[in-house]
Amino acid sequence: QVQVVESGGGSVQAGGSLRLSCAASESIFSIHTMGWYRQAPGKQRELVARISSGGVTDYADSVKGRFTLSRDNAKKTVYLQMNSLKPEDTAAYYCQISTWLRGDYWGQGTQVTVSS
Repeated sequence: QVQVVESGGGSVQAGGSLRLSCAASESIFSIHTMGWYRQAPGKQRELVARISSGGVTDYADSVKGRFTLSRDNAKKTVYLQMNSLKPEDTAAYYCQISTWLRGDYWGQGTQVTVSS
C-alpha cells in the first residue's frame, strides 16, 4: 500500500523551475519532519531540505536561496519549490517523512532532469 505520494518531477532547462509535492497517507501519524533527499547517478543520497511540524527549515548549502520548502500540516503535505535550477540538480528526488514513534517513511522517487 502506497503511503507516500510524490509528484511534480520532470525535465526543465537550466534556470527553470519545478515544484515537487509529497503527501503522507492517513496511515502515517505523529509526523516530526518532512523533506526531500536526492540521489544522482553514482552518488550517495543527500539531504536537500526538510521542515519540522513547527516550520523550521533546513537546506543543503547547494540549494539555499534557490529552493523553498513549505508544509501544510493539515493536509500532511510538503512542497519543494525549486527555482533557478542547475544541471547539477539532476537527480532522483525522494520524499522522506519522519515520525516520532514509527520511524521513517520514503517515497519511491521522482526524477528531476535539468538540461544546460
